[in-house]
Amino acid sequence: MEVINVIGRRKTAVARIYMSPGSGEISVNKRDYKTYFPTGILQYIVTQAFEVTDTIGKYDVKVNLDGGGVKGQAEAVRLAISRALVQVDAEYRPLLKKEGLMRRDPRMVERKKPGRPKARKRFQFSKR
Repeated sequence: MEVINVIGRRKTAVARIYMSPGSGEISVNKRDYKTYFPTGILQYIVTQAFEVTDTIGKYDVKVNLDGGGVKGQAEAVRLAISRALVQVDAEYRPLLKKEGLMRRDPRMVERKKPGRPKARKRFQFSKR
């Protein structure tokens, strides 16, 4: 198996990953993922696809992350890893799908409308 190149997105975050067989090393923007994502919840989100498919420590992942916030970036990495695992073995697909890891979350920030301070908020109304 050669290097698998897959993309994952969430909100405005884009994760491009390069996955190859290895010792389970995950590097994000040339840093270890545990230093890039400091909280345990974000680290769990990143490794969730490996835990579901029971492949922890079997693949090395290099991630290029761009845009968005920390949580959106972590979820973009999770989607990319899930897609890469399905390319490795199609039998992982039902497991990942059941956990909801194969779905690209379409929710985005609503645009600001003219004449309003934010998307839906209105300026204070004064009767007199």
